[in-house]
Amino acid sequence: MATNRNVVQARTVVLPDGTAWPALGLGTWRYGEAAGTRAAEIAALRRAFEIGWRLIDTAEMYADGGAERVVGQALADAVRAGDLRRDDVVIVSKVYPHNAGGAALQQACEASLRRLGIDRIDAYLLHWRGEIPLKQTVEGLERLVAQGRIAHWGVSNFDVDDLDELWALDGGSGCALNQVYQSVSERGPEYALLPWQQQRHMPLMAYSPIDQGAGARDATLQAVARRHGATAAQVALAALWRLPGVMPIPKTADPARLLENWQAQALVLDAQDQAALDAAHPAPRRKTPLQMR
Repeated sequence: MATNRNVVQARTVVLPDGTAWPALGLGTWRYGEAAGTRAAEIAALRRAFEIGWRLIDTAEMYADGGAERVVGQALADAVRAGDLRRDDVVIVSKVYPHNAGGAALQQACEASLRRLGIDRIDAYLLHWRGEIPLKQTVEGLERLVAQGRIAHWGVSNFDVDDLDELWALDGGSGCALNQVYQSVSERGPEYALLPWQQQRHMPLMAYSPIDQGAGARDATLQAVARRHGATAAQVALAALWRLPGVMPIPKTADPARLLENWQAQALVLDAQDQAALDAAHPAPRRKTPLQMR
């Protein structure tokens, strides 16, 4: 069974500056919300590192920084144990829109760095667009890059019009990636947003790629999965990798799901599979509003 091979070749994407990153990341939404689950979440991240996961996505919004603390503790424990080096792992975090300018942006970044226990965030994203002018946000993010506090910056929940405006600003073309909701059932980005990003070699990081678990119960995904001896969740992830530059970031703290999602990288869908998925979840024929979850 292809998806159960002991060794899985990790997929990669390339950022606009030529940096290669893992094409599969682990989301941490809902991590850090309860003291009683903290130990299990840290253990899940340690297990993820053992399996091979090397990109972790988090945000200051998640549990008011609680998710960043969990990520920081798991990373520190793994480094201390000699399981990996800090630079082996790509850490992505996101800033609230109301903190995305001036002194507030600097302070928010420093707070995230403290919670994560690191001296550099690999990619720092504007979580969604707010009232602060993009010009101020870009200036602040570029300043953080110059200071070495972040390596790259990007955005989240930006549609084509937003990216056009961003790209026109001084420094706006420094945007390294855009994180949006995309899945087998939510294919809106494929019509205009993904092509826009592909033309500029800007990866699209897909959150909720298994529709927060609903994809695992999708009848069509299950049928395709049976053909390959795989799972519906694995098919949901494999369907996104057929699109160049897409980086799914499924969220789970379940050790079995961590392994299952990792092994999805070995699954390759064929024309029959894609035809079945297209019939059940057609590609968009017109521009639709960007969805958020």
